[in-house]
This record gives sequence, structure tokens and C-alpha cells, in this order.
Amino acid sequence: MRRKNYEIDMCNGPLLGKIIIFSIPMILSGILQLLYNAADVIVVGRFTGSTALAAVGSTGSLTNLIVNLFMGLSVGTSVTVAQYYGAGDWKNVSRAVHTSIATSIISGILVGVFGFCTAKRLLMAMDTPADVLDQAALYMRIYFVGIPASMVYNFGSSILRAVGDTRRPFIFLSVSGLINVVLNLFFVIVFHMGVAGVAWATVISQVISAVLIIISLIQFNGPCRLFLKDIKVYRDMLWEMVKIGIPAGLQGTIFSISNVLIQSSVNSFGSDVMAGNSAASNIEGFIYAAMNSIYNTALTFTGQNVGAKKYNRINRILGICLLTVFTIGFGMGMVALLFGRQLLGIYVPHDDEVIKYGLIRLNIITKTYFLCGMMDVMVGMIRGMGKSFMPMLVSIIGVCGIRISWIFLVFAKNRDLAMLYISYPVSWLVTFAIHFLTYFFIKKRVAEKENALEIQPV
Repeated sequence: MRRKNYEIDMCNGPLLGKIIIFSIPMILSGILQLLYNAADVIVVGRFTGSTALAAVGSTGSLTNLIVNLFMGLSVGTSVTVAQYYGAGDWKNVSRAVHTSIATSIISGILVGVFGFCTAKRLLMAMDTPADVLDQAALYMRIYFVGIPASMVYNFGSSILRAVGDTRRPFIFLSVSGLINVVLNLFFVIVFHMGVAGVAWATVISQVISAVLIIISLIQFNGPCRLFLKDIKVYRDMLWEMVKIGIPAGLQGTIFSISNVLIQSSVNSFGSDVMAGNSAASNIEGFIYAAMNSIYNTALTFTGQNVGAKKYNRINRILGICLLTVFTIGFGMGMVALLFGRQLLGIYVPHDDEVIKYGLIRLNIITKTYFLCGMMDVMVGMIRGMGKSFMPMLVSIIGVCGIRISWIFLVFAKNRDLAMLYISYPVSWLVTFAIHFLTYFFIKKRVAEKENALEIQPV
């Protein structure tokens, strides 16, 4: 099959240039997607006040906790479509596409209803301060109205990425991101809607991006083409996605549990610390979005080459992706640290106390954030080979276990913000080291299994 100009041949020829071409639109897409929440935080921080800023920012870890389990299935979509695409199995590519879209609609509705109904009770369980609680609950309820659209976009973009198309998801996010910013300003400044205004702006933007991704799949000229009448769940395809996606989703959920515990610890310091933490987290989020694109690059390139049985290319993919993510994480981290006060000032221009607390977090996280990116690349490599349980297990023990133990053992004895934040780099370093060793073991096993199948008599 002839490849379109928006697709990338991942299984033949040099890798470095293709990895860069593939990852740049993803980096930009990740940053634009993050701008949804960043625009919310900036607008309410500048035009409504630090209490509203704390309300919007404090919901991130909780919404991720609820969403991540099902969003992990989009990882299963990427790997399943990439492996069948690399193998040239067009029938199963099509079945995976239709199963993925059906799953995104069903899971989006389930998550949206659950989040809408439980928002306030969950925020109360996190010890959210009384002066923040009602606004945070309002933001979350409206946010979860848009979750079905968010699911459809993320699953749809996973399909396009699996065949090498990262440009169109970037274009769609550019359009919806611009609309989100404009609506934020319009709802908050003109209609004085506060947190409700920025929440509705995000929902509308998510719907637009979902519609655009569906249209692109309907118009796709190839095995990934979407036929609305054929949208249904094929059980075998769903199982393929579940095998990879559920462990990925569970990992993300358990990560979020540890982050919820950290957020709860931050909440105990009061709304100024919450606001500073929220602003700093948003700045770090831009770095993470860029690094996470390399995780997805590693996952997709590995998936296609495993499908094509070209195992000799996988170590080269690993080396290029590790070097790339280190360069991005370290470089952007140093820029964020150097201009930390100015960047925090964008969120809270006249609140030195909030900026002071934000700088405490930035000073620790940005210096070591590249470790998080390298850890994620290892996970992407292993999942791209079709193995998702082992990285989930390692991550739960290495990241969540260390953070939770740190909170109850180290932080409990020294209730200092810096001591709380140090749990992040410690957990990244330990988990990366374990993933690195696990990768070589799994790669050897996968190659041996395929070789054994090839030499068996017919």
C-alpha cells in the first residue's frame, strides 16, 4: 500500500530524522493540549483571584485519577494499530480502528457521569479548603461534561499517530486551543463567569477537537478509514487493547493516587501554597508534554517494527529516544528555572507569597525532570513490544511505592515543602534504573518467541 505524505515509514531507512519529524508535531500538540488548563489557570488567576486559581489548579490530580484508567486504553489502541500496520494486516487495522472509537464513546460517557456525580465528595476527601471547595467542585462538574469528547479525540489521535500522522492532530489542537483561549477571556472578562467560564471554554474546545478528528478518520483513504455504521466493539480487538491499555491505565491511576496524596499534603499548607503549587505544576506541565511526546514516539516506532519483525532496529530507537528526551527535559527545565519568577508572574502577577511557594517547587523539579522523561521512554519501549503488565508493576513499586512511603515516613517527620517535592526525583531515578534492566530482558524474550514460531513445522 502506498503511504500518504502525512504517514511515516518507521520500518525502513534511517531513524533519527523520522523520529524528529514524528515527534515535533506531537510536542506542539502536547503543549497546546496543556494550554487548555493553563489558559484556565492564567485567566482565573489574573482576573478572578488566587482563590479561583487554587480551585482550578487543585482539581488536576483528581481528574487525572478518574480519567487515567480508561485513557490508558488509548495506549492499547496505539500499540495494536501500529503492530498490525507494521505487519501489513489491513483487515485487523480497520477492526481495531472501529473498536477503538466505540470504546472511546462508551468509556467517555461512563467516566463523565461518574466524575460529575462524585466531584464534591472526592474534593472533600482530599481536604480541599472550604474557601476553595465550591468553586473547585463547580469546575470539575462542568469539566466532566466534556470528557466523552476528550476521550474520542485522544483515541482518534492515537489511531493517526500509529500510522505516523502527527501533523493533523496538531492542526486540530491548534484550532481548538485558540478557540479555548478566546472563549476563556470572553466568558470571564465579559460575562464574569469565573471558574464556570473557563470550564465551559474547555468543554467547547474538546468538542471541536473531537469533531475534527472524527471527520479526518471518515475521510482517511486507507485501512484506518472510519465508517460510522461499522462502529462497534470487536471482542478480539478489544482484548488486544485491554491487555496493553488496562495495565497502562492502572499505572496512570495509581500514579494519580500518589499525586492525590501529595496534593492533599500541599492542601494542608493553605490556599497560597496550593496556588503556588498549581502555577508551578502548570509550568512543569509544558516540559512534561514535550517529553511525553518522545514516550509516544518510542511506543509507536517500536510497535511498528515489532509488527514487521525488525528487532534489530529497536535498540537504535531506544538510544535516539533517550538522548532526545534528555535534551528536551534538561534544556526546558533550565529555562523554566532561570525564568521561574517571571513565568509564575504570568499566573499571579501581584502575589509575591504565591510566587515564593511556586519557586520552591520549580527549584527541585525542573533540575531533575529529564529523569521522568527517560523513565517514560523505557515504558514506551516495553509497551511497544506488547508487554504492559511488567512496566505497570515496576512503576507502581518504583514510583508510587516510593512516593507514598516518603509521605508517611520522611515527610511526616519533617513537614517541609521541599522535603515533600524531593519524593519526585527519587522515585524517577529508581524506577528508570529498574525499567532499563527490564527492557533488555523483555526484548530478548520477544525476539526468541517470534524466532521459535517461525521455525516450527507447518
